[in-house]
Amino acid sequence: MTTEHTTAGKLAELREKLALAQEPGGAKAIAKREAKGIGSPRERLEMLFDPGTFVEVGGLAKMAGAADSGYGDGVVTGHGLVHGRPVAAFSHDQSVLGGTVGEMFGRKVANLMEWAGKLGCPMVGINDSAGARIQDAVTSLAWYAEMGRRNDLLSGLSPQVSVILGKCAGGAVYTPANTDVLVGVEDKSYMFVTGPDILRAVNGEEVSAEDLGSAHNQARWGNIHHVAPDEKAAFEWVREYLQYMPMTCHEQPPVINPGLEPEITESDLGLNAFMPDNDNAGYDMHDLIVRLFDDGAFHEVAELFAPNIITGFARVDGRSVGVVANQPAVMAGTLDTDASEKATRFVRICNAYNIPLIFLVDTPGILPGVVEEAKGTIRRSGKFLYAYVEADVPKITVVLRKAYGGAYAVMGCKQLGADINFAWPSAKIAVMGAESAAVILTRHQTEGLSAADADKVRQDFITFYNAMMATPYLAAERGYIDAVIEPAETRLQLRKALAQLQDKKVLRVPRKHYLMPI
Repeated sequence: MTTEHTTAGKLAELREKLALAQEPGGAKAIAKREAKGIGSPRERLEMLFDPGTFVEVGGLAKMAGAADSGYGDGVVTGHGLVHGRPVAAFSHDQSVLGGTVGEMFGRKVANLMEWAGKLGCPMVGINDSAGARIQDAVTSLAWYAEMGRRNDLLSGLSPQVSVILGKCAGGAVYTPANTDVLVGVEDKSYMFVTGPDILRAVNGEEVSAEDLGSAHNQARWGNIHHVAPDEKAAFEWVREYLQYMPMTCHEQPPVINPGLEPEITESDLGLNAFMPDNDNAGYDMHDLIVRLFDDGAFHEVAELFAPNIITGFARVDGRSVGVVANQPAVMAGTLDTDASEKATRFVRICNAYNIPLIFLVDTPGILPGVVEEAKGTIRRSGKFLYAYVEADVPKITVVLRKAYGGAYAVMGCKQLGADINFAWPSAKIAVMGAESAAVILTRHQTEGLSAADADKVRQDFITFYNAMMATPYLAAERGYIDAVIEPAETRLQLRKALAQLQDKKVLRVPRKHYLMPI
């Protein structure tokens, strides 16, 4: 009997194939990665998963007669545990044909996405790919489309995260763009529809990879939602992000450390002196956020895009909440087109995964001007309003200082469906600020007066306006504010409000949303 037909021979054959599958590119691939200072696809997966929990699927998949791609066809797929909960993931092998997509590559990823949908678990894609495999022609394009179709299967069902590593182009950025959040690494992650070399060859355009699609630029443009200093930090961010999310839209996120600090603390009391007396003085909203939520923890999303509005996740009494807050330190917290787009996407993600929304309001209004009109601020700001209205999760608003004009409405007003609205005594709720109102409403009274007399008339009006019109009490009298509270009470009032709203249910007539596709 020959060796290959014995049990020992078959085991030896299996071990040989598994060894080849571990490093299909061989020593050359290892040297290439070492020169670039990047990890293997399995090393990257190890950074994502709890130690020893990753289970590979499809390691021996191979295109018939495709010696170049070897076992795995350029992608490692499987599942494991992140903080003890199941997560599916794939990782491109950049050393195999540049991580490009072939038929078995596509089949493996598509099958894994279907598996995640059936099991009901998050999906993480680690992308390091030049895009479609040119030598596979239409087959590669077809499997990119198949993977894209399965993004719809998971969208709003289970969280989807994309980690962008290396230079990703074409389909390698189209499908990640349809996931919930994208994470990049400074000086290592690049995204573009077509890379610099192709641009140079096709239309003679000279541009560097950095200018065309660096992680920092893509984050400023809103395509990447977090830029980490290195790969390890990127995967730590993803692991933390998944802790705020449920497994599926049919479940709740995990409850972590409930019952912390059930009484007013010294930190809470400090909030009574937090707000500057000068209405036009800026402050960093982050300094307030860390004092309102559990453990001072805040997991910010899209921090480099439209920084005049802040979006991210925190916890109240151990439960995940989504936070949308104006940032007075940037553009005075004014809402522009990009801020509306950023908030819209975030609100819809929170609504999809049953995460309550808390709005912290301090904004002088919506940014006007020709540039904003040209960017489509009417329709894009309108979608922010639409997203808030359709969100059926618990919604709580705290007006801290300014809430003027249309920005008062879209930032979680009662009339758009907020469940509980609080205001600090420093809140100013009005059509516009006192100074702007004075220019319009004292125009006739100041005609013919000297500059000094006209200024006195305006100043008297501003004093009256701030005392009698732009106060939280006028809104409270009309039921638009449920309670005017001391700042020191805010953290505990949020806890009580969410406890009251935890069983909120909204029944809607099933329909398709043409304005805001799911």
